[in-house]
Amino acid sequence: MSDALINGLAGAGGGIIAQLITYPLQTVNTRQQTERDLKKEKRKLGTVEQMCQVVKHEGWERLYGGLAPSLVGTAASQGVYYYFYQIFRNRAEAKALEHKRKGFGDGSVGMFSSLVVAALAGCVNVLLTNPIWVVVTRMQTHTKVSKKSQPSQIEAVTQDEVIPAALEPPPYGTSHVIQEIYGEAGFWGFWKGVFPTLIMIFLLGALAKLGATVVTYPLLVVKSRLQAKQFKTGDKRHQYKGTMDAILKMIRYEGFNGFYKGMSTKIVQSVLAAAVLFMVKEELVKSARFLLTWDHISAKSA
Repeated sequence: MSDALINGLAGAGGGIIAQLITYPLQTVNTRQQTERDLKKEKRKLGTVEQMCQVVKHEGWERLYGGLAPSLVGTAASQGVYYYFYQIFRNRAEAKALEHKRKGFGDGSVGMFSSLVVAALAGCVNVLLTNPIWVVVTRMQTHTKVSKKSQPSQIEAVTQDEVIPAALEPPPYGTSHVIQEIYGEAGFWGFWKGVFPTLIMIFLLGALAKLGATVVTYPLLVVKSRLQAKQFKTGDKRHQYKGTMDAILKMIRYEGFNGFYKGMSTKIVQSVLAAAVLFMVKEELVKSARFLLTWDHISAKSA
C-alpha cells in the first residue's frame, strides 16, 4: 500500500469521526450563515439557544440533517485531499533532491513549494467534492415545519401571491435534493459556490487556522448563501444570481456584519474538528504502517 493511499484513508477516517462529533455545530453554523432576516432589531440567538430551538420545534434529527451525504463528503474530501497532497508532496521532494544534486538548495521543500502543494491538493478536492457539499448545505438549511406551527388556512408569500399551507412536509432526502438542484440549475448547479471556495483554499494555505477563519469567513457565508435553496418568489433581496450579486446585495441590505453571521460557532466547530481529525489521522497512519511492517516481517520469517 502506497504512503499516499495510507494518508488518504487515514484522513478519511479521521474526518468521519470529527464530523460525527461536531455535526450539530456545523448544522447550526450553516443556518446562521444563510439566515436572511433583515430586521436588525431582532435579537440573534446564540449557538446553544439555536440548537435548543431546533430540537424543540423540529426534533433532534434536524441537527443531523444531511449527515449521510456529509459523511460521504467528509470521507471523500479528506481522502482526496491527503491522497493528492502526498502525491504532490512526493513530487516536490523529488524535485528538491534533484536540484540539490545540481548544486541548488539543501534538498528540502521550501515554504512556497509547500503552499503550492497544499493549494493544488485543495483545488482537486474542491472540484471533485463540491457537488456533495451543495447537497449537504441544502439538507442542513431545510427547515422541518412542526405540526403545531403549521397554519390552518393559507400562508402569504408576498402581498400579491398566496399559496396553500402544506399539511405535512414532504420527505427531504438525498435523492429529492439532487433532483431539486438539477431541476433548478442543471448539471452546473452542483458546482455553485465553487469560485469563492477555490479562493478560500489559497488563503487558508497562507494563513494560520484561526486567522484564516476570520479572513475567509465572508467567502464561506457567500458560498453557503449560493448553495442554499434560492426562492424565486418573495423578497428579491434574498435572490442571488452569482458570487458578485450575492456580495453586493449582502453589503447593501445587511451591511458588513452579514458576512460574519455565525462566526463564533464556526471557530469552535473548526478548532474542535481539526483537533479530532489530526489526532485520529496520525494514529491511523501509525497503525497502518505498523501493520504493514509487521506483515512484511512475518512474511520474511515464514
